Amino acid sequence: MNHKSLKGVLKKGRLIAAPGVYDMVSLRIADRMGFESLYMTGYGTVASYLGLPDAGLATYTDMVDRVRAMCTMAKTPVICDGDTGYGGLLNVAHTVAGYEAAGAAGIQLEDQEFPKKCGHTPGRRVIPMADMVRKIRVAKEARSGDMLIVARTDARTTLGLDEALRRADAYANAGADVLFVESPETEAEMAKIASSFDLPMLINVVEGGRTPVLPPAVLEQMGFALAIYPAAGFLSAGYAIEKAYGQVLATRSSIGSPVPMADFMDFSKMMGFEAVWAFDKRHAED
Repeated sequence: MNHKSLKGVLKKGRLIAAPGVYDMVSLRIADRMGFESLYMTGYGTVASYLGLPDAGLATYTDMVDRVRAMCTMAKTPVICDGDTGYGGLLNVAHTVAGYEAAGAAGIQLEDQEFPKKCGHTPGRRVIPMADMVRKIRVAKEARSGDMLIVARTDARTTLGLDEALRRADAYANAGADVLFVESPETEAEMAKIASSFDLPMLINVVEGGRTPVLPPAVLEQMGFALAIYPAAGFLSAGYAIEKAYGQVLATRSSIGSPVPMADFMDFSKMMGFEAVWAFDKRHAED
């Protein structure tokens, strides 16, 4: 499968914003809006697909199926969460090849111990730096085209910023295309991360998470190339759905719902029904 490439698009100092997509409805909505990149969030995808927490419970098969579905549908390049690579070095090679074949424009790999956890939740531990370096080298060897390798370190929370920066430098030298230092906790830390490397830098913006949520102009000035907003979609949708369902529960009706609703026909067109209607018209019986 041919994926849309992000090679040459991510550049230090020019910020691209990528919303988190987590199911096919969110993918459909985001894909038509003109973003330069989308981000398939592991947290949201595991939650929507399996109804489970992002805690190492989803398998490679679970996730590559979601990658294939989303990237087949999307016209926009999608960076996809590949967790820890789902095992050892052979698993990493298999994962990278599988994500690339499924159409991912980038794969994010992290240095957490298995089972991994969401980067803004407690209890994360990291593998030895040398082990992650080997994973990145294998990932680079396993890809056949220009799919980006996004190397993430979760060392900041438990081992401190200096160790996280040391790891990011090692991952850059191992061949990563984009660096992702997860969960900085102050603006000063964010600025130091962005200014420490020549490679494109990713910042993870999680509303209510450990990292300050800053205006895009500030992130761009710091030197970040990509800001992902993995939770913005599912947090907004979750709130709206709960309010709408609460209205039905309380009143046995959607009349007076406290949240606005999309127009049904517009939503149906977005989901592709116009092609169904056209097909039915072409093949209608005389």
